[in-house]
Amino acid sequence: MSSKQIPTLSRRELLAMIGTVAGSAVSYRAMASMGLIEESTYNGPVKLEGSPKGASVLILGSGIAGMVSAMELRNAGYKVKVLEYNNRAGGRNWSIRGGDVYTELGGFTQKCEFDKGLYINPGPWRLPYNHHGILDYCRRLGVALEPFVQLNYNAYVHNTQAFDGKPQRYREIAADWSGQVAELFSKVTKQKKLDELMSAHDQEALLESLRSWGALDRNLKYVPGRESSNRRGYEKPPGGGLDAAPIYSKDFIDLPDILHSGLWSAIGTAEAFYHQTSIFQPVGGMGRIGEAFGRELADVIQYNSKVVKIHQDNDKVAVTYVDPKTGGNPRTVTADYCLCTIPLSVLSQIELNVSPQMQAAINAVPYSASVKVGLQFKRRFWEQDEHIYGGITYTDMPIGNIGYPNTDYFKSGKGVVLGAYVHGRNAFEWTAMSPAERVRTAVELGSKIHPQYKDEFENGVAVGWHRVPWTLGCAGSWSEEARAQHYENLCQIDNRFLVAGEHASYIPAWQEGAVTSAIDAITRLHHKVVNS
Repeated sequence: MSSKQIPTLSRRELLAMIGTVAGSAVSYRAMASMGLIEESTYNGPVKLEGSPKGASVLILGSGIAGMVSAMELRNAGYKVKVLEYNNRAGGRNWSIRGGDVYTELGGFTQKCEFDKGLYINPGPWRLPYNHHGILDYCRRLGVALEPFVQLNYNAYVHNTQAFDGKPQRYREIAADWSGQVAELFSKVTKQKKLDELMSAHDQEALLESLRSWGALDRNLKYVPGRESSNRRGYEKPPGGGLDAAPIYSKDFIDLPDILHSGLWSAIGTAEAFYHQTSIFQPVGGMGRIGEAFGRELADVIQYNSKVVKIHQDNDKVAVTYVDPKTGGNPRTVTADYCLCTIPLSVLSQIELNVSPQMQAAINAVPYSASVKVGLQFKRRFWEQDEHIYGGITYTDMPIGNIGYPNTDYFKSGKGVVLGAYVHGRNAFEWTAMSPAERVRTAVELGSKIHPQYKDEFENGVAVGWHRVPWTLGCAGSWSEEARAQHYENLCQIDNRFLVAGEHASYIPAWQEGAVTSAIDAITRLHHKVVNS
């Protein structure tokens, strides 16, 4: 180890580095280990017992938090009305399909040209098994789910500065890294370097576990043979008949090459708590959840209603709104209480009379940048040519990763790939591009991994979340300091006004955060109403 002094990292710097290397989910788990975020607290349908005494609640926004709140409050006997900016329910729970038209800030309008049945999820795309709340609402609303493939060993990991820019199969990097690390560790153990830390019996057990984990031979070596080929693949796989014997893989990737390539950063991503299988997706697109909520709440949601002013007094809350497309004369609706699920990035720009503490909390939370690009291709070449069925390819290029469809396997005809999922600084640069430029760039960069891109590409759509007029960003991005100072003030009931959403949770950017935030908010509101 170097004798040079190792610089001290702040928690914020450490989390930023983790996020850069291993992605947002790993960063999330690191935050959880520091006590900065909590697991889902959902433990079954909320029970709002006691009479609401005829109270009315106006809910702003029909995203997941707004619709969970509306459904449960309505079922508990409240008079409920929802004002929604868009002409659909769901908010960021959204799927873009062929024929859909979307206009972002700046005036760029896209008409999706995907074939029937194909879609892209510009917002959330996964439902982890441990997000019990959102999964329970899918069950209650009859939303059919199917598996989402997080880890595909036959997909790629890619670094433009390593291996001459050629993508490597995930399984080969994972196997060679694990095998050689296991061999190194077994050498240390056999040399009695762990005598002060472990008993002889424990060291023997450790060696056996290293042999199994690293696919080592009987001499604890990672060498060409049955064990290693059974992990990284064969030069010639076993078959039947004459000349059927396998040829074991010989071309291992040396550990220093793996370390210097940075491709090890993709190993373990699928082991993050919210990426562990099973993971699900709604059949037909994530937007099926919003659509199901929309049908359930058809009698209480008013669409095309852009909130421009919120005013409360001791007796009621008055909300003024306009049609976001046609404008016209402002209209006002009143209720006893107002539950606001509008993203803070938008709410901070709306005239609102709340306490200085809550206003400061609303203003304190910036929103992260993210861009997604969906690409339709003439054929499913990733399956037909490269045998990749679902899952994700990781790259250091600005596109971030490539997500393959987890449905319609072996289907002839066209398919849609998530051609870019961009975060961080790159996302700000991509947001500044026109949608057409984002699509072109995704095709250009993606072709460095899949040369078929340019010949097979047909059309695409691109969503930059800071240009989405009803969110102005991807998700609330709390700093440790801001959360300590403002989070509780944000979640308090301010006279007759309160908020809910992923931004009012310790599960940021996940739909589960919206669900648990909504349940907490309406439970506290109901307690206030019943005891008033």
